[in-house]
Amino acid sequence: MDPNIVVQMLKDNGFKRIKLFESDSYTVSKFAGTDIEVMLGIPNDQLHDLAKDYDNAKDWVKENVSDHMSSEQDKYVAVGNEPFLASYYDRYVNDLFPAMQNVQKALNAAGFGNVIKVTVPFNADVYESHSDKPSDGQFRSSLKGQMTSIAKFLRQNKAPILVNIYPFLSLYQSSNFPASFAFFSNDGRKVYDGNIAYSNVFDANYDTLVTALKKIGVPDLKIMVGEVGWPTAGHKYATPDYAQKFYAGLMKRLAANKGTPLRPGKLDVYLFALMDEDQKSIAPGPFERHWGIFTYDGKPKYPLDLSGGGNQNEMLVAAKGVQYLPAQWCVLNPDATNPVGLDDALGYACAYGDCTSLKPGSPCASLDKNWQASYAFNNYYQINDQDVSACDFNGLATVVKTNATRGNCLFPIQIVSDGGRIGGSRGGFMAGVLVLLALWFTL
Repeated sequence: MDPNIVVQMLKDNGFKRIKLFESDSYTVSKFAGTDIEVMLGIPNDQLHDLAKDYDNAKDWVKENVSDHMSSEQDKYVAVGNEPFLASYYDRYVNDLFPAMQNVQKALNAAGFGNVIKVTVPFNADVYESHSDKPSDGQFRSSLKGQMTSIAKFLRQNKAPILVNIYPFLSLYQSSNFPASFAFFSNDGRKVYDGNIAYSNVFDANYDTLVTALKKIGVPDLKIMVGEVGWPTAGHKYATPDYAQKFYAGLMKRLAANKGTPLRPGKLDVYLFALMDEDQKSIAPGPFERHWGIFTYDGKPKYPLDLSGGGNQNEMLVAAKGVQYLPAQWCVLNPDATNPVGLDDALGYACAYGDCTSLKPGSPCASLDKNWQASYAFNNYYQINDQDVSACDFNGLATVVKTNATRGNCLFPIQIVSDGGRIGGSRGGFMAGVLVLLALWFTL
C-alpha cells in the first residue's frame, strides 16, 4: 500500500507512534514532518555486520536516521527482532550486544545520542519460571550473562527493554490452557503467587520479566511491550469476535493506567499488527497472516474503542484512496465437473498463494471443495497481479466479472501495489508498509 495512504490512516485514527521492522528510506521519508513517532528496526540478518565493524553502524545511522528523521520524531532504534528466540539456536547471541553498542555509539557521534536510543524487542522465551509463577522468573541460564550486559547497557542509556507477549499463543500451543486466562475478563481461573492473584496471562508474563530483571540487578529498567495482539483467521480461536474481546479488555486495562501487580502505573504497548500480511511465513501457524486490526486493504475488521471506554460500536477509520486492480476474479471453471487434477491444482495454488482463510475456524472453512479451489485460484491470481497466466491451472480456472465472495468469505481483489518502488518483485519488499515491513502502532 502507498505509504502516503498508510500515514493518513494513522493520522485519521489518532495513532502517535509506529514501530517498523525495517527502515527503507522511501517509507520512512513519508513520516517526515508528521507528529508520528517512529521506531526504526534493524533486521537480524544485519546484526553481524553491525557488530564486527563500527563503520557499518555509522553508515546505517547516516542512511536511515541522519538523512530522513528528526530527533523529535525518532526516539528508538530496535536492533534486531527477537534475536534470542530459542528456535534460532543462539545464532545471534554473540552479535546482538556489540551491534547495539556500535549503533548507539554511531547515534551519539551523529548528535542524536541524547534523544535516540537503541533497544531490542525480545520474545518472552528469553525468560522462564519453572513453577509458572512470576516470583520464580529468571532469564534462561544460557542467556543470563548476555541479558545482564544488555539490561545494564539499556539502563545506562536510559532506554527501555521490549518484550513481545502473546496470550493467543499460550492458548494455541496448549489444549489445556484455560481460555479465560488469555483475556482480561477477570471471571475465570486465577493463578496465585503468594498474596497476588493473577487473572490473565499477560500480567503473569510481564511480571515474570519484572522478577527476572530484579534477579540480575536491574529492577528499575523500563519495560515496553513490543508486540501484543490477536489474529482473526487460521485457528478456531483466531476469529474477529475473540480479537474484539481481547482488545476491548486490553484497551480498558491500558486506559486505567494500573499496570501489573509488580509494576503499577502506565503501560507502553505496541499493538501487532496494523494490517494483515499475506506473504508472512506461516511456519508458526496459519494465523500468522491475520494479525491485523485492519484488512490487507485498510478496512477495520471489528469495532475497537481505543479510548478503553467500552463502546462496542466504535469503528476505526478505514484507509482512504486505496486503488484496486479491475473487479474480476479467478474461479473454478463451471464446465470442469469433477475435473481431473483438481487436488494438484488446489495444492499448487495454496503453496504459492494464501489459503490460510480455509483453515478450520476461519471464515472460508465451510466452503465445499469446488469453492475451496475457486478461493485458492483467485488468491493466487490476485497475488500475481491478475496475470492472465495465473488463472489457468490446465484449463480448470476461468476469469469472471461477478463477485465470487461467499457470505463472510471474502474473495479479495488485489490493491495497486507500491512495492515496486523498493525491491524489484511484485509486493516484494514493501507490499506497502504493511506486509514485510509489518507496520505497528501504539497508543
